[in-house]
Amino acid sequence: MSGILVPISLFLGGFAMVFGIRYLSNKEKMAMIERGINPGVGKSAPKPYLSLKFGLLLVGLGIGLLVALSIVRSMFGGEITHAETSQAVAVYFGCLGVFGGLGLIISFLVEKKAIEKDKF
Repeated sequence: MSGILVPISLFLGGFAMVFGIRYLSNKEKMAMIERGINPGVGKSAPKPYLSLKFGLLLVGLGIGLLVALSIVRSMFGGEITHAETSQAVAVYFGCLGVFGGLGLIISFLVEKKAIEKDKF
C-alpha cells in the first residue's frame, strides 16, 4: 500500500511546488504593475559568451578525463586494486580540475580578445 503512496505524493508535491512558484511570481508582478513599476526591469541581460564558456569547460573536462584515464592505465596497468583506487580517484579529480580550469581560462582569453576587437 505504501509503495504506491510515495510516487503519488511526490507527483502531487512537485505539482504543488511548481503551481505555488508560478502563482506567487504572478502575484509579485501584479503588485509591481499596481505600484507603477515595470516588472521586466530587473531581468538580467543576455550573456553572449555563456555557451562558449560552457562548451570550453566541457571540452576541458572531457580532455581531462581522457588524460586521467591514460595516466591511470600507465601507472597501474590494466587492473586497479582496492588500495590503488584512492590514487586513481585523485588523478581523475586532479585532471578534471586542471583541464576544466584551462577550458575556463581559454574561454576568458577568447572573450577578452573579442571584446577588445569590438572596441576598435
